[in-house]
Amino acid sequence: MSSVPSPKNAASGGAPPLHRLLANASDAVQAVRDGHSLTDWLSRCPAEIRPGVQALSFTVLRRLGAAQAVRAVLAPKNPPPRVDALLLTALALLWPGESAYADHTLVDQAVHAVRQRAPNSAGFVNAVLRRFLREREALVVAAEADPVARFNHPRWWQDRLRADWPAAWEKLLQANQQKPPMTLRVNPAHGDLDGYLARLREAGIAAHPAGPLFPQAVVLDEPRPVQALPGFDAGHASVQDASAQLAAPLLLGQRRPQGLAPGEDWPLLGAGARVLDACAAPGGKTAHLQELAGNGLDLLALDADAKRLERVRQNLQRLGLAGAVRAADARDTAAWWDGRAFDAILLDAPCSASGIVRRHPDVRWLRRPDDIPALARIQSELLEALWPLLKPGGRLLYATCSVFRSEGQDQIDAFLQRHGDARSRQFDQGAGHLLPLADNAPQDLAPGAAAVTDGFYYALLHKA
Repeated sequence: MSSVPSPKNAASGGAPPLHRLLANASDAVQAVRDGHSLTDWLSRCPAEIRPGVQALSFTVLRRLGAAQAVRAVLAPKNPPPRVDALLLTALALLWPGESAYADHTLVDQAVHAVRQRAPNSAGFVNAVLRRFLREREALVVAAEADPVARFNHPRWWQDRLRADWPAAWEKLLQANQQKPPMTLRVNPAHGDLDGYLARLREAGIAAHPAGPLFPQAVVLDEPRPVQALPGFDAGHASVQDASAQLAAPLLLGQRRPQGLAPGEDWPLLGAGARVLDACAAPGGKTAHLQELAGNGLDLLALDADAKRLERVRQNLQRLGLAGAVRAADARDTAAWWDGRAFDAILLDAPCSASGIVRRHPDVRWLRRPDDIPALARIQSELLEALWPLLKPGGRLLYATCSVFRSEGQDQIDAFLQRHGDARSRQFDQGAGHLLPLADNAPQDLAPGAAAVTDGFYYALLHKA
């Protein structure tokens, strides 16, 4: 995530003025409160202010529960939506430890932004913010007595995590408040991990390996624009979280499961293997499959969203990889399947995204309690539709970027009960529910790795 311009730079004309960033960040926050994706909103934000607006809006959304609680005390009557969004934005940024700006600068620029949009509300906003500064310590303590303000997640989300992970739910909520690392996947066609680390050092970019479980993963000490990465446009590296980099080696057989029967083979899938990526967009796992297979897979990348499929095509093209790309709902097999069975299927199913909240801080505010069972039904329908398309002896990797059990282990347990020809393959590391907690020993992926990975779930199903 790009850093926010300093007040000095903003004032000197070297960056957009802070009042403009605040106004646009408040628009982003209001869009999320209206049920719209922050990613979609930012894609339409002017390019020259997008990094600063993203940085501010991420901070505000991580503190939105607290800001709403304080605003309710300071202004019990709801202001007009655009004024309220600006007020919440300023309150979140004035929260202790949240902003690089001086308090008086933030207040001044927030009032400037309101004056341009709702002149009659400028005095009101100024009074509320100055009162917050005078009474900040007491107001913060009082607000954090409310669990939504303390953890900055809806109460139902907290309750679900507490039920699923009674020993770790608070740590998971706290982990969602952290800024995520920027992780790269090194393309083996252009060199190994050590070689790319050396290239990064030559470019003045500090980085380190993600851990032994991730042989292609490099973690940058600080996020950088992709244009600054050596060989990025030529396909030498891609941006992909370390947890997501587990999918391709699991499916292709580059990691052997536990409990193989005596003499049982576990073949590597490579040239000529017919593979389906059933929910492929934006294409990171699709490309990784071909990278590991030497571009030799008979690969079909499917997704219901034709617009997002363009990202898949762009990724494959940048990396010099092959693969058929088709827009279709994977559940409607009659509309797209040619009758030839697959050796392997990757089902990275639509889910709550509860494992990647630190990368998408709007998710917690967009989801509703009834979304989770609805998503679980879609996941079940996808499993039922795709299982018959798998060859006997083939494998299906079910994946979600979720930490909710109903989208992970509960889903697979129910599937195994329905299908006697399905067997779940077990691994000593890097499968099952992966929680992004450094001190959660049973979930650790590798020494130091949990701190750099997102929450995920993987289950590898073998067709008898």
